[in-house]
Amino acid sequence: MARTRVRTSSLLALSTALALALLTGCGDSGTGTGTGTGTGTGDGGHQHDGRPRVVVTTTWEGAFAKAAGAEDIKVIVPQSVHHAPDYDPKPSDLAAVAKADFVLYAPFEPYAEKIKEAAGSDAELVEVKLDNDPGRAGAEITRLGKLFGTEDRAAKGKAAIGTEYDRLGKELRALWAGGKAPTAVSQVFTTWATGLAGATTVGTYGPEAVTPGQLAALSAEKPALVVDNAHMATGAVLPDSGAQQVTIANYPGDDLDLLAVYRDAAAELRKALGSG
Repeated sequence: MARTRVRTSSLLALSTALALALLTGCGDSGTGTGTGTGTGTGDGGHQHDGRPRVVVTTTWEGAFAKAAGAEDIKVIVPQSVHHAPDYDPKPSDLAAVAKADFVLYAPFEPYAEKIKEAAGSDAELVEVKLDNDPGRAGAEITRLGKLFGTEDRAAKGKAAIGTEYDRLGKELRALWAGGKAPTAVSQVFTTWATGLAGATTVGTYGPEAVTPGQLAALSAEKPALVVDNAHMATGAVLPDSGAQQVTIANYPGDDLDLLAVYRDAAAELRKALGSG
């Protein structure tokens, strides 16, 4: 009987050890799904391959993250949503936020508070200054690269933006009538595109609806270009002034390519300057 009890005890101990080994293996499978409030991977808040898991509210923040060297990027607001601030995050969106290492958002987005509340305890909340001006965008990309630990890739992303902006700007300046810079009024979020064309900004408007008094002041400047924001439903500004209307998109597509935003803007400006 004593020998039977010993054998039974040994079998129980072996079974327990095997069960623990299986559980341990499942908990470090590298899937990154986790069950905690952070990433749950047990590797200091990052996936097993060392890449930070980045959740961004829109493709605009996503483009900055990609240029900074991030590879694992989850976008909450679909690119098809015309006015991103109108989007209401779904439970699945908030669940993705809870598993992030970094959560990127802009302060003007009305769902920013929901995003903050949904972030896991291990997530780092990062407020991004969204501006496609290459100097300001480059500064944000450098900052994000330091946070992600991808400084080398961020340096390359910043350089690519500066190079493309300068190249396109040179092409547009060659289209100036009489070699003179055109004048322009611009929606506040598209002044970077006015700079791309080398235009002289004589007035800005928005993001609020333009008042009759503002319209009168802008009209008095007799601008050659009105550079508007495709994502703001303010309607055409100075439609009967004779100024060329240029509509600029700030948000990139699902490819999160900020260079494409510059190229698309240049194409619209080229038409307005008489090339297309």
